[in-house]
Amino acid sequence: MTGRRLTSLLAYITTSAAGASLLTGCGVLPGATGGSREPVTVMTWAPDQTRATNMPGMPAMAQAFARWVNSQGGIDGHELRVLTCNEHNSTAGAAACARRAVRENAVAVVGSYSQNGRAFMAPLEAAGIPYIGGYGISEDEFTSPLSYPVNGGQASLIAGHGIQLAGSCRTVSLVRPDTLAGDRLPELLNSGLRKASHRGAVDIPAVEDAAEYTAQASRAREKAGEKQGCVTAVLGERTQTFFDSFRRLPEQEGGEGGRGGEGGRGGDVRGGDSGEENGAVRISSVLGSVGQPVIDRTGGAHSPFEGAFVTGWYPEAGDRSWAPMRKVIQEHAFADNRVDPADAGVQTTWIAYTVLKDVIEALDDDTISASRIAHALDRGERIDTGGLTPTLRWKYEDLLGAPGYPRIVNHEVTFQVVRKGRLVAQKPGFVDVGETVLSAP
Repeated sequence: MTGRRLTSLLAYITTSAAGASLLTGCGVLPGATGGSREPVTVMTWAPDQTRATNMPGMPAMAQAFARWVNSQGGIDGHELRVLTCNEHNSTAGAAACARRAVRENAVAVVGSYSQNGRAFMAPLEAAGIPYIGGYGISEDEFTSPLSYPVNGGQASLIAGHGIQLAGSCRTVSLVRPDTLAGDRLPELLNSGLRKASHRGAVDIPAVEDAAEYTAQASRAREKAGEKQGCVTAVLGERTQTFFDSFRRLPEQEGGEGGRGGEGGRGGDVRGGDSGEENGAVRISSVLGSVGQPVIDRTGGAHSPFEGAFVTGWYPEAGDRSWAPMRKVIQEHAFADNRVDPADAGVQTTWIAYTVLKDVIEALDDDTISASRIAHALDRGERIDTGGLTPTLRWKYEDLLGAPGYPRIVNHEVTFQVVRKGRLVAQKPGFVDVGETVLSAP
């Protein structure tokens, strides 16, 4: 080979290699991720395959979100890497997930569920890792300066539920977990009931993971009374078990409040919104304890939840505001039956990752760290969730400051009712329950 040909060949190889390097190093190919911008690692955890509440759809939604954004080049050029962890509904499990997030250099924990706030927040706080869009089940989510909740948690739901029930229920029985978190629920429900000069609810604690609730169901029906009585249960995944025990109760003497309607439901559970049937015992709950997936599993229009009042954080599942999420699920999680767009956990994870995406795009930098995300949120980054929540912002002046829940920034809820097997809006729009939460003892 002559020197001229060798020189030409070397020049061609060098040019080709440089071109390939530019393509792979700068990430200019459509849909490519990575490039000169570092990947962003986050974690989503939730309990799965436990005897109490399970939320497998939340990590699954997180993974679908990552597949979606990465197919479009990542978040502002950053590949999104999602770690998932089974929290096991235990303090040890929650702490282990948090330590793993620290060990694997996660810049945030996003859209997760855990009742064990004290166990997971301490490791995250020590490492400066923000907790974005937790489900809202633990008090620590509303007290830690590194927590950025997207809803008002159980506090807003229960306080709002009291307002929803006050207009239709003469007496209310509340069946709730016999836990520290459950101990706050009667006060919150009563704060809503008293908005209509209503007497307080009868408090009935119950084991969270019991196999049946006959004794509690019988007491709840008895205390609710025979005229415009309401039984509300907030037991997470075991709420379905409670109402199954409730509908199996034997008929009361005289037939009042006994075996009603179809299916022989104990307590004569009735539908409608007015509560005009004086012999009926109305049932009710909050999103997360009762939702569309539970209604579907228990018979749809023939479910024991037909006619039940339900308080939620977000618009009904059929609202068009959920269209972007549904599209992502259809295209990136269509074969994963864990991801139900009507599930409150899945919805919360979607909103939490919307927050993460907006913050990373606003930072517009090659390197994203936990401290920079927290600083951006603290200084007042405004998050538009497309109508799923009010505009979210976590500056000091945006915080509700309620005792026990100072970090609440979204204190709006929705009133829904089960009609023909579907959860639909009882009244349009959001209801602000901030003053009600503030008035709770």
